[in-house]
Amino acid sequence: MTLALEAVSVTRAGAAAPLFAPVSLTVPPGTVTTVMAPSGAGKSSLLAAIGGHLGPGDLVSGRVTLDGADVLARPAEARRIGLMFQDALLFPHLSVGQNLGFGLAPEVQGRAARRAAVAAALEAAGLTGFEHRDPATLSGGERARVALMRALLARPRALLLDEPFSRLDTDRRAELRRFVFDHLRQAAVPALLVSHDAADAEAAAGPVVRLQPA
Repeated sequence: MTLALEAVSVTRAGAAAPLFAPVSLTVPPGTVTTVMAPSGAGKSSLLAAIGGHLGPGDLVSGRVTLDGADVLARPAEARRIGLMFQDALLFPHLSVGQNLGFGLAPEVQGRAARRAAVAAALEAAGLTGFEHRDPATLSGGERARVALMRALLARPRALLLDEPFSRLDTDRRAELRRFVFDHLRQAAVPALLVSHDAADAEAAAGPVVRLQPA
């Protein structure tokens, strides 16, 4: 059973002074909690602290719990927390299908099982037939869909969303929000979205946390 993502009094310190006061939140499975703050207030730093993506000299205080266990001392790769950025960051030298295959969870074994998982992800993304496409030929919304499905194929315990809609026009932004949030609910993955746009929080339909300065 997938359990909640929980952060208790998490803040970042070390090489530089922390940007935000300690944050505590609980994200149930299939729920998207939005962290709102203006640009430069430390939203991405909070995600880095929770995901374990730290720079030299950075330290994190507090507690990050997944599946009932504190993962703060674990390296990023051992936490199995997915991350979706503003830019899709697809590998340009790999096809769409190869990008998806790169993200498959290690427990998906065998060529047939891997091909079936990629095909199911393409169908879920509305991109059936795109397996051999070059990522450079995709629209921004299509690239974002591939990035989300790649993150979900890794079977993450939680997913961090670092303003993934911010570079899309209004119509595509609304369409992608619906797609992302629907799939997260279906997958029962707890997700943490950082944004400065109130429309993102409204579409997520979950709790809202506002970062406070340190």
